[in-house]
Amino acid sequence: MPLLSNNPPQQCRWHSFNTTAELEQAATQAILQAALQAVNLRGTFHIVLAGGTTPRHVYESLRNADTDWAAWHVYFGDERCLPADHVERNSWMAAQAWLNHVAIPQTQIHLIPAEKDGQLAASAYAQTLAGIELFDLVLLGLGVDGHTASLFPGQELGNTSNAPAVIVVENAPKYPPQRISLSAHRLSAARKVIFLVSGATKQQAVRNWRNRVAIPAAAISPTNGVDVYLEAALLA
Repeated sequence: MPLLSNNPPQQCRWHSFNTTAELEQAATQAILQAALQAVNLRGTFHIVLAGGTTPRHVYESLRNADTDWAAWHVYFGDERCLPADHVERNSWMAAQAWLNHVAIPQTQIHLIPAEKDGQLAASAYAQTLAGIELFDLVLLGLGVDGHTASLFPGQELGNTSNAPAVIVVENAPKYPPQRISLSAHRLSAARKVIFLVSGATKQQAVRNWRNRVAIPAAAISPTNGVDVYLEAALLA
């Protein structure tokens, strides 16, 4: 009998936009608002980044933002087990699009050391996250198969009460097969979670999600629910 998650059932707020550009603009503003609120209340802002095309455009739009970069701490929801400077790494994409262009202290950009042995990398990143009870904001995407971060259908999601914070993915159905991912349980430990969903190929995944099919994205269930920013055409 599978262990039950101790997270509540996922509550979704669906935000539709007529164009991808409008979605990206709204996401950028939501990130900056979350940062402002966190810094005002707690003095720091802890954000988890997603990979993918839509987040990349959002990251590019953050380059010239008026924010207290010194208060930002950046983490990654997942990473591909490739050399640190490989163009397929999520960290490389984020650096090129955004992080290399702003004044976030390098010591506050927390990379997943996925170029190392998988178990060592997962253990090291779990230690990095150990002192953070709740992320201020988690950004996530949605794959055509309903996956999010590197949590794929039919594989371990890490959504039980005793799940580790970071898991090793050995046989991802997409290249590369080995990845490191925050577990669903750890991604759910957040004050705010925003999914960014664009592209016509995602329509069936969105339909499944809205019909309560147990896709991996549905395993992310923070107390405050999740916000899904998506193109209006995906709701057809």
